[in-house]
Amino acid sequence: MRTLSIRNLTATLLLIGGAFSLQAAHAQAAGIHRTDLVKQELSVPGHDGIQARVDFDPGAFAPKHTHPGEEIAFVLQGTLEYQLGDKPPVTLKTGESLFIPAGVAHSARNVGSGKASELATYFVKQNAPLVVPAK
Repeated sequence: MRTLSIRNLTATLLLIGGAFSLQAAHAQAAGIHRTDLVKQELSVPGHDGIQARVDFDPGAFAPKHTHPGEEIAFVLQGTLEYQLGDKPPVTLKTGESLFIPAGVAHSARNVGSGKASELATYFVKQNAPLVVPAK
């Protein structure tokens, strides 16, 4: 009886792990590689601070999406073009940064000749998906 329970638990954990991997794979666009660096509960109840490095291959495009909180994007290398809502695109080069308000649909594209990278800092609601594709 105990062996059956352990097998069921193991199978359930494998299914849950596979579902999370699948969700992460679908949430990340081709040519974009996100590395989570820090996740920390904030002093604001129900919120986390998350910092990630996002690397863009040449020509890579992150389609419009939102976050459950604010984002600050700092360009570490290359040239990235951001479009927030219906505003005209903004092009940032190495060393420049951009504030993205909570819930604002935005996209990012590597418009330089080589790889580009950003340091993304999020202040978001806990237990909410970090990236939600815009409709």
